[in-house]
Amino acid sequence: MFSPAIRKPHLVHRREKEEATPSPPPPAPAHSPSPGGFALSNRPATGTPAPWTSSSLLARISTSKQTDRAGDSDQIQPVRVAEFPQIVRNAQANLLQKNFSGKNTLVGGIDKETSLAWMICGNELYVWSYLSSVSKDCLVLDVPSSLMGNKDTESLCGNQWTLCIMRWGSTVTRKSEEMLHRRSSTGVILCNRRTQAIAYWPDIYDESSKSPALSFFDHSVTSPSDGISACYRFNSLIATSIPRGIHECIAIASEPTGALWLFQCSPAGILRREVHRDTLGDNGSDHHQKNDGGRSLAWLPSDISSEAADRKFFLLTNHGIQCWSISLLHGNNVKKIVSQEIVGSDGELGIKKDIAGQKNIWLLDMQIDEHGKEFSILVATLCKDRVSGSNYTQYSLLTMLYKSNQKFSSEDNVAKCERFLEKKAPSQVIIPKARVEDEDFLFSMRLKSGGKPSGSVIILSGDGTATVAIYWRGSTRLYQFDLPWDAGKVLDASIIPSAEDRDEGAWVVLAEKAGVWAIPEKAVLVGGVEPPERSLSRKGSCNEAVAEEKRRSQAFSASVVPRRVSSEAWSSGDRQRPAFTGVAQQVVVDEEAEMLLNRLFHDFILSGAVHEALQKLRVAGAFEKEGEMNVFVRVSKSIVNTLSKHWTTTREAEFLASTIVSSLSEKRQKHEKFLQFLVLSKCHEELSSKQRAAMLSVMEHGEKLSGVIQLRELQNALIQQRSSTHLSPQSKTPTAGALWNLIQLVGEKARRNTVLLMDRDNAEVFYSRVSDIEDLFYCLSHQLRYIITGEEHPSVQMQHALELSNACVTLVQAALYYREEHKDWYPSPEGLITWNSQPVVRSGIWSLASSVMELLREPGAADMPMKSNLWSQLEGLTDMLLEGYMGLLTAKFERGEEHGGLVQEYCERRDELLGSLYDLAKQIIEAKYQESREGNDNLDLKESIFREVTSPILATAKRHEGYQTLWQICYDISDTVLLRNLMHDSVGPHGGFSFYVFKQLINSEQHAKLLRLGEEFQEELASFLKDQKDLLWLHEIFLNQFSTASETLHTCALRLSPGEDADLTGNRKSLSFVERRRLLYLSKIAATAGKDVDYEMKVARIDADIRILKLQEEIVQHDPGYAQGKYTGKLLRPSELIEMCMKRDRELSLKAFEVFAWTSSSFRSSNRGLLENCWTNAANQDDWVQLSQASISEGWSDEVTQESLQGTVLFNASRLCYSQDTVVFDGTFEEVLPVRKEDVYARGLEGKCFSVEEVLMQHDVFPDAGKLMMTAVVMGKELSYTELADEPVEMDS
Repeated sequence: MFSPAIRKPHLVHRREKEEATPSPPPPAPAHSPSPGGFALSNRPATGTPAPWTSSSLLARISTSKQTDRAGDSDQIQPVRVAEFPQIVRNAQANLLQKNFSGKNTLVGGIDKETSLAWMICGNELYVWSYLSSVSKDCLVLDVPSSLMGNKDTESLCGNQWTLCIMRWGSTVTRKSEEMLHRRSSTGVILCNRRTQAIAYWPDIYDESSKSPALSFFDHSVTSPSDGISACYRFNSLIATSIPRGIHECIAIASEPTGALWLFQCSPAGILRREVHRDTLGDNGSDHHQKNDGGRSLAWLPSDISSEAADRKFFLLTNHGIQCWSISLLHGNNVKKIVSQEIVGSDGELGIKKDIAGQKNIWLLDMQIDEHGKEFSILVATLCKDRVSGSNYTQYSLLTMLYKSNQKFSSEDNVAKCERFLEKKAPSQVIIPKARVEDEDFLFSMRLKSGGKPSGSVIILSGDGTATVAIYWRGSTRLYQFDLPWDAGKVLDASIIPSAEDRDEGAWVVLAEKAGVWAIPEKAVLVGGVEPPERSLSRKGSCNEAVAEEKRRSQAFSASVVPRRVSSEAWSSGDRQRPAFTGVAQQVVVDEEAEMLLNRLFHDFILSGAVHEALQKLRVAGAFEKEGEMNVFVRVSKSIVNTLSKHWTTTREAEFLASTIVSSLSEKRQKHEKFLQFLVLSKCHEELSSKQRAAMLSVMEHGEKLSGVIQLRELQNALIQQRSSTHLSPQSKTPTAGALWNLIQLVGEKARRNTVLLMDRDNAEVFYSRVSDIEDLFYCLSHQLRYIITGEEHPSVQMQHALELSNACVTLVQAALYYREEHKDWYPSPEGLITWNSQPVVRSGIWSLASSVMELLREPGAADMPMKSNLWSQLEGLTDMLLEGYMGLLTAKFERGEEHGGLVQEYCERRDELLGSLYDLAKQIIEAKYQESREGNDNLDLKESIFREVTSPILATAKRHEGYQTLWQICYDISDTVLLRNLMHDSVGPHGGFSFYVFKQLINSEQHAKLLRLGEEFQEELASFLKDQKDLLWLHEIFLNQFSTASETLHTCALRLSPGEDADLTGNRKSLSFVERRRLLYLSKIAATAGKDVDYEMKVARIDADIRILKLQEEIVQHDPGYAQGKYTGKLLRPSELIEMCMKRDRELSLKAFEVFAWTSSSFRSSNRGLLENCWTNAANQDDWVQLSQASISEGWSDEVTQESLQGTVLFNASRLCYSQDTVVFDGTFEEVLPVRKEDVYARGLEGKCFSVEEVLMQHDVFPDAGKLMMTAVVMGKELSYTELADEPVEMDS
């Protein structure tokens, strides 16, 4: 037997005895409808009767000392998930009464994908969902007698039947029906492994197709020499649906000899064909090695396959793994892609054989994880002890990593041996030394992976044992499923599907007599044992994967003390605790403090006295932990989460409903008592001052409890309403409606994630776990599509959305009312985050609100009354969601945490919600107006209806700065008074509502209205128009800020590029030269009107800019691009104008110096090099060599020389820049570039700049005509300069 626990001698003896001589059945229980009674085999003569013989224990089985706390972390016992349906119990009893011979009269299993359990009793197949605590909905299928095989056949060598289940329909539909335990279209393939007969039910829930399609194997083609007629011809079967097919699927089966069979199943029938005769390559010649072929088959998860039309599957053989591919849409072609040897001479690739003491190696079973990344292989090795000489079997687990992106080089059915698996780690030894078993027993073992704890596997043996193996804290631990009574053999094991679509769930087993049981995670970790060894000769080195880690961990391990027994300790009530060190000791202190608090509170309930509770709790360390770990929070949580002992799932619904109500009422009273205890003992004061988060959690438990009570009352009202309007008295049931479905989803989620709750009803779990009410919003966020499905009529969807919205609003409003009513009990809120502000709550409300908005946008989906009701609920959802955001933003701001992303999310969702509310409000307004008016139009009536309907939207938008909605409301009714009032009231960040109004007026180019609002909102408009310079000056003039207006106009006139002009109001194009001059003139007038201290300097600067602007107009006319409008209105920088002048004729060369003259001193200083280039360019404009030769040959006098040089550019440039009466803005040219070299030294500028003389000395002709060139410069400086443009330019009209 594959068992890590010590075998019970009395059970072994009793089982062997009963197998030899069947015992007579015990009397039938009173409740059994079977006329012959319900016989139970393998029951002890004395002791506690089986728990299923009492209907009161069907819902809750007490196997040891249990507490009332549903989430007891110390629970290490299996938890009942579901009892067998009564019809299955009756069938079992009938089967036992008929005294069937053989060991495998009962066959069953669990399907992981669909969570369906099945069992074959006699010639009937029973299928039911095991996730429901009471499996009432069980389907019975008749197995054709032709499928059963020869009844006279001797006892079979294992499980005769294998079954595959396919769930049809879309993913969302399948998930919805699974979560809500609804019947879904499901196909079933049943295979008789011995006879190879196949039965296929296309849809087991279709009443019209109860008869299956059948396919039988022609035994005439098989010779008696095959040697396998006495055992199973098929040892593994897998199936998958065909894409886009209607109830069509394919199944692949493997034979021990290595052959593969393909079955194409459809409602029309089953087509079978042998797709591969021999997977080993020996053509099945050695029939003595009948089990050396295919071991097991496994699909690669469909989302890992490269194409949806192709699926890969893997075949475990006696020495390796083969990868196969099947085309589901193109003739179902099956092709072997690649194979890899696992057992060979290279230990790095898998398992090394031919080691000393090793006699044989068997690969028993294989599993692939959900992601298709890890392959787990169960290995058995027959070894010989080198000391004692005895044989033993070593069981180990090999984990391989799959390389999914690898490209194989196989061609046309020619597979090569390539590595597609890598060894993750050395083999993990599960049992170092076990007894030697025959091959039939070894090959009956099955491996399952993926359950909790993470990394654990469960191994099912042919003798009916189930063992969980896990490597944890440096050692391998084994946990064997066992119950204090005889539960029969374990038929199958699976994983409870997680409600959050996580990969791992708790292990569940199907026991032959006890139903479906779950194995809690802690049961494996705490109740697990170390692998037994028969000899001390082999050290811990047997487990090569963990030997080193085990040695390292021994020095500081805080793991659980190993136990050598499991069920013995359980049955005796013993619960061994781990050795606590470090943090674990603090846990003991916390538990002691919690026990003290519970005792003090209990005494307070009885006597009303606190007995110095504060001092006692301080000494016990009750105030040391914050948040959820605080003992006060834990006690408060236990109060609101208590599961009542008298709740049972076998009671009628009405009784259960009344029990729920009374229990909630008791919880509220007890929690109020707890708060009173905190106040009277002064613990409330201590918590409120030092542990505010803990005190808030205690108060929030009261909030949630109040909300759940109101939610229960709402559900009762809905049930009563539905019962009186739609259902007859005989069919009253709460299992209808969206709220009920939501409660089922939340309860199901809790049950799946906490296996200790699996024996409870979903509604019971929901109304008990008050502190976890956030799960309701989680289900709304992630599973709403299962309640409001697109396959339903829009009116039905709206009804469901209305019911869910009403439930959420009722729940949260009741909680907030509790908060307001008990506000004096709450601690200071700074930096605390309330439960309704948590992301999961906000996400759930937003998901529901989004669904409501989508439904309301559909035209003609429902009548106006329904839309109006749904609109009201959407309004409540909006208020709840936005208040949650505000609370979280406030807390983050107080904590100093980053909240930019949250603000953006809040604003986006706020605008979408308010916009949707307002759009529908206008439809409601129009409908009400049409109903109320009497023929003629009545605008006053319409406005009155408008204000009435939109008042709640207006209030929400005002509270949450929904400026877009506020603007639309005021704009639609043209109410300027309301608009101005809102602008005064809504003062938020970034200017508040006033800025939003200003922006809307600018976008709509209503500048006059904007400036009129500035009369009332002077500071606001002035702040807003800082980026709107072309309007700011108007507002500044209105405010008599003339100097500021002058600066604004000046800046606006000198915007350089269209990119900067984009800051102008609206979509205006770049300013033209005329517009720029006009703005400059206005700036000059405003500066003169302002008469500041330095206004004269401002006016001079404006005049200079006017002259530069005029120069640009003259300069750009000489550019070739001017005719194409290249420079129309484009303001060039002074440096650009100067460079443009140097590239043109001599006239523009002189304009460059004029530009320099009207710029600033700083510009001239920072552009000395450009000024020097201008002098060089000026020298280039005349033929100085020719002039020099003429002056010598003709003997020019001083008068002739002056007259001849007055026409040169150098002379005019010198006169423009250096003459005594020249006009230069802000300084002189002498400060930047003196004329003579000696002037540089005279001014102390040596090393900082050159002189004009030094610049000209670098000219090419200076050696020949340098004297004449300097004469022109000096004469220009000494001659007076009369500017042609001295007269003021008239302003453009």
